[in-house]
Amino acid sequence: MGALSHLRVLDLSRVLAGPWAGQILADLGAEVIKIERPGNGDDTRAWGPPFLKGPRGENTSEAAYYLSANRNKHSVTVDFTRPEGQKLVRELAARSDIVIENFKVGGLKAYGLDYASLQAQNPRLIYCSITGFGQTGPYAKRAGYDFMIQGLGGLMSLTGRPEGEDGAGPVKVGVALTDILTGLYSTSAILAALAHRDQGGSGQHIDMALLDVQVACLANQAMNYLTTGTPPRRLGNAHPNIVPYQDFPTADGDFILTVGNDSQFRKFAEVAGQPQWADDPRFVTNKQRVAHRAELIPLIRQATVFKTTAQWVAALELAGVPCGPINDVAQVFADPQVQARGLKVELPHALGGVVPQVASPIRLSETPVEYRRAPPLLGEHTEDILTRVLGLQEAEVAALREIGVV
Repeated sequence: MGALSHLRVLDLSRVLAGPWAGQILADLGAEVIKIERPGNGDDTRAWGPPFLKGPRGENTSEAAYYLSANRNKHSVTVDFTRPEGQKLVRELAARSDIVIENFKVGGLKAYGLDYASLQAQNPRLIYCSITGFGQTGPYAKRAGYDFMIQGLGGLMSLTGRPEGEDGAGPVKVGVALTDILTGLYSTSAILAALAHRDQGGSGQHIDMALLDVQVACLANQAMNYLTTGTPPRRLGNAHPNIVPYQDFPTADGDFILTVGNDSQFRKFAEVAGQPQWADDPRFVTNKQRVAHRAELIPLIRQATVFKTTAQWVAALELAGVPCGPINDVAQVFADPQVQARGLKVELPHALGGVVPQVASPIRLSETPVEYRRAPPLLGEHTEDILTRVLGLQEAEVAALREIGVV
């Protein structure tokens, strides 16, 4: 049994941040019921190509984007803009421990599906609202998407080549990182609220905002500004506080060198055939190396081009200096460590064949993650959930289907 197998989650969210939180809870054993619009479902079902391939290599209806965040869930189609649909969702919420939603502030109140309405019938309910800007403040009513939050929240001011270099300018992260981080923070908040409830407390409302998460995740860069009053600048792949800690060219490509302390720098200098660097007053400590970054980095670049990436990685790993290649995604899944950790899994899919999945990174010794079902087809579990959880008769479900509520 999974660690959360005693819990039921009603997932009213779509796209990424909310579904990511729901998938984590589902991986940990919770029963997650994903409510989707009849006929269309989660927006990301159509966010392709690429789409999942069928048994004959044909495209199916399932976009890879949707498949990334909806494993282990049940899909139930309900039109809750109609009174009959609202009644079904309220009854499911009354039988659930957690609700996750990412509608605009106040968007669910018109349907009686806001926190106050659902908490009145289920005081133990934990209700997690995910929005771009939170439930309060001058931007609360605005829609917020990952890309715009990466810009507004400062991340893009730190990402990209330095000013003055070719190709300089702000760059977004290559995945919707703010959404994913918000999903992770939301999961932590939900588990904290569960712990409080299990100690005799009530349920509660969780107010999660993409902007809040993005600002919080500026981490050391935020503190660099707050302690100095000077906004950090883009450094490309370099680190603002550690040198050398970036990419360097090799005879056949590039590699990453991450020197975390003075001892590692001395070892690197020896492997590079330049032991005098470690005794140079400009480079002897990290503080000095940061101050003399512009002098040290060209020296290192001149040295690294004479060996291949594999030669550098082998020599530096032997010396205990952290380093590594720059892999594309195909190389990631071909990496022996990634394969040894089982980070790709496959699940049988309702359209035939299997669907590949990226495994959960959570490793629990007593209650391990389980891969129970592939991301569901739209409405795949509507009849099962309405009959098993709500006790409706098959004829009642058929009548609701006939009038388009489910």
